[in-house]
Amino acid sequence: MIYRRRLVALFFILVSSVVVAPQELIHRSQQSAAPAPVVIPFEVNSRHILIKARINNSAPLTFILDTGDKVAIVNLARATALNLNLQGQLNIGGAGSGTLKGSFVRDAALTVVGLEGNTEPVALAVPFKSLESRMGRVVDGIIGSDFMKKFVVEIDYQKHVLQLHDKDKFAYSGSGASIPLKLNSAGHAVIPAEFTVAGRAPVKGNFVVDIGSAGSFALHSPIVEAEHLPPAELKTIRALGGIGAGGKVTGRSGRIAALTIGQYRIEEPLTLFSSDKAGAFSSDEQQGNIGQRILSKFKIYFDYAHNRLILEPNATFKAPIMPVGAGLVLVAEGADYKTFRIDDVLEDSPATEAGLRKDDIILAVDSLPAAELTMWVLHETFEQAAPHKVSVRRGTETLQLVLTPRKII
Repeated sequence: MIYRRRLVALFFILVSSVVVAPQELIHRSQQSAAPAPVVIPFEVNSRHILIKARINNSAPLTFILDTGDKVAIVNLARATALNLNLQGQLNIGGAGSGTLKGSFVRDAALTVVGLEGNTEPVALAVPFKSLESRMGRVVDGIIGSDFMKKFVVEIDYQKHVLQLHDKDKFAYSGSGASIPLKLNSAGHAVIPAEFTVAGRAPVKGNFVVDIGSAGSFALHSPIVEAEHLPPAELKTIRALGGIGAGGKVTGRSGRIAALTIGQYRIEEPLTLFSSDKAGAFSSDEQQGNIGQRILSKFKIYFDYAHNRLILEPNATFKAPIMPVGAGLVLVAEGADYKTFRIDDVLEDSPATEAGLRKDDIILAVDSLPAAELTMWVLHETFEQAAPHKVSVRRGTETLQLVLTPRKII
């Protein structure tokens, strides 16, 4: 989500008096058959798609695939280590009201591992320190829509593979729904959808399809204000943990009745009602943002060439979105990202009930020491409705606490 603002083949054989030689039929079929897609494995970490790529002749690096970004971006620290040609300085915004200072990159090309021979220019270098601390790992860059537009990109969250299809010969034959797609002024994928708040008529809008967002569903502040959201009767909590290129996202979180995309209705999605006064979530160009917690319920085809998004529900479609939570935000610190510090604690939450506080350092969870944990494992653990034994360091003290995640909203 970092660079938001700046920046079939289908045969019809007609029965007629024209006789076509069998050899000619075979020849035509071979010419028109779509080539096999290129299969790229990916890792899911902290609800981001991670793939391997090289910059120039570097060793394989880790990149996030992000439809909420347009150009290829490299981590400023990695750009420096690779001695890339950095020029000038610019302010880069995204979700959150602030900006990051980055540089233009010259004479650098990115190649996805497994797709050798196809290069993408690296446009920007941006500091990733905040992103890395939230994910608890090194991230070398982001690959955006400029790369994805070269293919029909099929994303299978359950198998953890991308399939890159020939965009000119791709023919879809599945049972999914085709949703109109366009690119906004920042090069982000946008689709129509409608959301419903209990007791009200559905509201139509245009929404960014953001596979680079770890969130669920977000409504931008202009539509929040125009629709007088959230309603007083809806239970909400302070927005917790939302962060983008511009820093923390402000607002309230609750559950609306439904989000409807084409023929698919997602019940009670966790929803952010943004109150941002600047940044991507204050934009009135679109009404909101659809993140990975919803998108991962589908196999997705991004077909930019034909201005469509194809969605096929997978086995997780009917599963509730984050039914329980702990009410805390973690950051990973240190050279190995193994120092897990509590950065924020929600009022009246399982975290406060357990006695956890901001700046506590997690030493162990369920007898697993921090050295054997990752941020992704911690996120998954704290979304399980069971008691967890948590050892923390607070100043010079070591405390043994029990954290039991439960439904918060």
